[in-house]
Amino acid sequence: MSISFQKHLRRYGPGRDKGKVSLAEARSYCRHLALTHYENFSVASVLLPRRLLRHFHNIYAYCRWADDLGDETGGGDQALDLLDWWREELLTCYGGRPNHPVMIALQETIDEFEIPAQPFLDLLSAFEQDQRVKAYDSYNQLLDYCRRSANPVGRLILYLGGCFDTRRAALSDDICTALQLTNFWQDIGRDLDMGRIYLPLEDFVRFGYSLEELRSRRFTPAFANMLSFQVQRTRSLFERGAPLIELMPEDLQVDVELFLRGGLSVLDRIEAQQFNVLRSRPKLGKAAKAELLLRTVLGRWWRNAGRIAGSKAGSTR
Repeated sequence: MSISFQKHLRRYGPGRDKGKVSLAEARSYCRHLALTHYENFSVASVLLPRRLLRHFHNIYAYCRWADDLGDETGGGDQALDLLDWWREELLTCYGGRPNHPVMIALQETIDEFEIPAQPFLDLLSAFEQDQRVKAYDSYNQLLDYCRRSANPVGRLILYLGGCFDTRRAALSDDICTALQLTNFWQDIGRDLDMGRIYLPLEDFVRFGYSLEELRSRRFTPAFANMLSFQVQRTRSLFERGAPLIELMPEDLQVDVELFLRGGLSVLDRIEAQQFNVLRSRPKLGKAAKAELLLRTVLGRWWRNAGRIAGSKAGSTR
């Protein structure tokens, strides 16, 4: 367990007397969690609309706690017990009696945007599955995991944007699943260290690569072909979800575009190192993130300027 999370668990974990926590203190706590875990809080957060920033912090804090309860507490039955406790804290929040600082802040977000419990519960289901399932036989099984591990986050953003509907939810699911898969392909080595394999086992057979070779971190043409196949179908999911950008509220469009472009850029990095993610983890450095941010913002500015100019030209005819 990380020293950082130990402190949080000792102070606010199960059975702890949390004392009376005000809404202002709860908000501050969630904000602190988001800002001190900035490496996991996307570069897109730089441009989050101010009206929603507090609510993003609250949702992020919920996800951060759930993730750490699963991955930072030794795993197994202990992690499952703690995740079950976190579910009870959530249900208590929905019952109108939040106890934990995260839940006190989150209740405000839930009430203001009328968010149902299911996305939060789905995330917990995925974290629990991480304790029980270490490999996936098929791509469809992996997609089902993504349905609960990633897609709820996109749906929560739709609720915050006040634009949740079935069409946007389907497009958001494509982008979020693609982001989750991209993270899997990027982190094959890291996940292997934790005993997890997200490459579908059916594709090991299809491409003639073995689990023994993976565990030995042997990079072969068969591995490269298998990962190339994963990258291409992940790229297709990003492309399928891209229309969501223009269907979002204007002040959230650039954030969604940044998530999408960031995911595609990681896939480009994987391809650039010829799919050898076993040797080194492909990632975007600070300079690449800054360039991505600048290109996205300027590109959207030029497109908006073009639309305004076209509209003015049309009105003068």
